[in-house]
Amino acid sequence: MNSATVRNLLVRGMLAGLAAGLLALVVAYFLGEPRVDSAIAYEEAHSHEHGMEAVSRTMQSTGGLATGVLVYGVAFGGIAALAYCFALGRIGRFGPRAGALLLAAAGLVAVYVVPFLKYPANPPSVGDPDTIGKRTTLYFLMMVLSVLLSVTAVIMGKRLAPRLGNWNATLAAGAFFLLAVGLAYGFLPAVNEVPKDFSATLLWQFRLAALAVQVTLWTVFGLAFGVLAERVLVPRPAKAVAPEEGAARGKAAAVPR
Repeated sequence: MNSATVRNLLVRGMLAGLAAGLLALVVAYFLGEPRVDSAIAYEEAHSHEHGMEAVSRTMQSTGGLATGVLVYGVAFGGIAALAYCFALGRIGRFGPRAGALLLAAAGLVAVYVVPFLKYPANPPSVGDPDTIGKRTTLYFLMMVLSVLLSVTAVIMGKRLAPRLGNWNATLAAGAFFLLAVGLAYGFLPAVNEVPKDFSATLLWQFRLAALAVQVTLWTVFGLAFGVLAERVLVPRPAKAVAPEEGAARGKAAAVPR
């Protein structure tokens, strides 16, 4: 793959990420923000400190949210496009659209779902401010481990395929991934700082909303980028010429000038 193709795919990946970010923004605004407001109301009701807000809640839930999600979508789309360029032709003979959807599904599981199951998202007022550094470190460590284990499982599956066949090799690689993730879950410390009187329903709804945002982001990216990548990687067939038009062109070419 030459540099021009990589550049074209990178630009298209960023555009697909922007489109995915727009739809994820809608999901975040209508599903996530009401839960955030409820969590903030809980925090204010249980806190004796009332300081001035540097940024108003209205700005946070509109301009701040839009800026964060859209910038993240563009950056995420560019990184995913580069990963697509690297994986293209190395994970099987998939077309551009199927490859993009496969990449999106694998990315969703490795980058978000696996860390989410160990360290799920929490709304405001949940968590000790003094442990935010520790919690952030553990989350990113789990995410890095998940990505590395996913890459290792893919490499293992490709190396086992000639001896075991594609199906058995895929099962073996999948079993390795699940076992390794389970061990990581067991060795990494758990974090449970939810207040006893915090609404379990609100916590569950917030986590589902966070998951819905990520599912929307990765799914829309996979669909949009697949279409855009296909236009770059699959050459368009030559336009058919009508017999009468071809004969006219042949006669015109035969006339001496």
